[in-house]
Amino acid sequence: MVDREVRLPPIVDLTKPNDARVYDYLLGGAHNFAVDRELARQAVAAMPILRQVALANRAFLHRVVRVCVHAGVRQFLDLGSGIPGLGNVHEVAQAIDPRCAVAYVDVDPVVHAHGQLILSDTPGTALINEDLMNAEAVLEHPAVRGLLDFDEPIAVLGMLALHFVPDERDPEGALATYRDALPVGSMLGLSHPAGDTTAEGVDEAIDVFSQGHMVPVARDLERLTGFFEGFELLEPGVTRVPNWRPDREGSEDVPVNGGLGVKSSR
Repeated sequence: MVDREVRLPPIVDLTKPNDARVYDYLLGGAHNFAVDRELARQAVAAMPILRQVALANRAFLHRVVRVCVHAGVRQFLDLGSGIPGLGNVHEVAQAIDPRCAVAYVDVDPVVHAHGQLILSDTPGTALINEDLMNAEAVLEHPAVRGLLDFDEPIAVLGMLALHFVPDERDPEGALATYRDALPVGSMLGLSHPAGDTTAEGVDEAIDVFSQGHMVPVARDLERLTGFFEGFELLEPGVTRVPNWRPDREGSEDVPVNGGLGVKSSR
């Protein structure tokens, strides 16, 4: 794999690992560097199932997007999106209907350095530099308002996005702001590390990520279910992501829960 420092602006510090690039590496992407790969290898050594976690979450994202599009939703607001690389929301949605529009939201300058290159020639997409917790700023951002029609259903996605948000920042409050801005028929898709996991090496992997100043927070099934307040959960509700409408049987269990809900009333 060849590092492409020359294509990136000086704001990208290649001496420090970045969670979005680490995740990209775990997915088999090309938008990562040696420092990210080293941190990922340490984390995988500590928690062998970690790569499967990333792949299962991405597969869950694909299924959620397809369900949304087949339900008539043509607009997506992807919170804490990370690098919009191979197999991301716009590719899945626009493969079904090219009219689909996707606004990616991430506060990380590294994501923007990579994302602007990736999306530069992609119609129907935008990438805004904003903290997903600043819900009002996201919702009123000119690029979001210019791309998405808030009179029509919108799918808000937060895939492995809220586990870096501590409780004191009130994730429920931010989600309520997004919910209240959405019309009936809109959807909310979330995934989150499970708080009840017995997977090998979880604590050790958290220690590895903490060295890169990335401290994830696990939450239990009940807490994640509460994040869907105001949305009617689709079957099978909030569950381990490989078990959510799987494409095939016998998928390996991973310590990530997820679900998809629809807003049925104001």
